[in-house]
Amino acid sequence: MAESPRIESVSWGAMTVEGLPPGKDFKLYPGGGRPWDWTETGTRHSPGIQPADVEELLANGATTVVLSRGMQMRLEVDPATLELLRNRGVTVHVAETGEAVRLYNDLAGSQPVGGLFHSTC
Repeated sequence: MAESPRIESVSWGAMTVEGLPPGKDFKLYPGGGRPWDWTETGTRHSPGIQPADVEELLANGATTVVLSRGMQMRLEVDPATLELLRNRGVTVHVAETGEAVRLYNDLAGSQPVGGLFHSTC
């Protein structure tokens, strides 16, 4: 299985990911990733990360998912998202963005991990 791309840097409103153009928010998964456009699923800070937001990660083979809540923890996670992941047997980690990046990078070389990363609030 393809490895998940590593996050090279994160700061307020900016991320660099190996093999991808710089951006603000990202969806990453085994073999690649892309910018995370909240408007695709109607994501807002509340109720937060939607089940539809994680479907692409699972479709690309992620068995562990890291969800970042933003630098100031303002992005919530919809309880339905956590329920979906648990029901599919996916290990999930939810953390502040800096911690989420560290955890994701630690996991990226050893297992099929996906993540959603929000680089502002």
